[in-house]
Amino acid sequence: MKKNIAVYAGTFDPVTNGHLDIIKRASKMFEQLYVTIFVNPEKVGGVFTIEERKQLLSEVTREYSNVIIDASDKLSVEYAKEVGANILVRGIRATMDFEYELQLAFSNQYLDPDMEMLFLMTRPHQSFISSSSVKEIVSHGRSVKGLVPEVVECALEEKLHTKKNKNRV
Repeated sequence: MKKNIAVYAGTFDPVTNGHLDIIKRASKMFEQLYVTIFVNPEKVGGVFTIEERKQLLSEVTREYSNVIIDASDKLSVEYAKEVGANILVRGIRATMDFEYELQLAFSNQYLDPDMEMLFLMTRPHQSFISSSSVKEIVSHGRSVKGLVPEVVECALEEKLHTKKNKNRV
């Protein structure tokens, strides 16, 4: 019998509580959930390296025994097939996300007609959280408590504080 496997792809720079909510909910639906960091050529640079993101994701998802943290530079449909998945999980915060995700779904189904997309709506109280907004808030010295796990908050503050101090030298 085929295993019920899905891939939740993203850049996770950094992982937010919105991402964690999607991971928690999707982990209940599948025997295995690959939470995979993908390199997005449109998102140049990043606060955390791929290895740092993997470490943070591993730490904040350790309670989910069926979640596997990975990274890839392949197309998500290629990666999914490689790990035996035929479902890509995506989170949607608002209408503008839906437009982008729908286009992505059609592209993925063009590349692999057997690939299914599962869209999970973000909880209303997390609908405004994005990795970009979290980085912006922290870069201005403000707290992101409640938007990201505590370990991520500490790592962000350390990383961005270190960057600011290097820029002042």
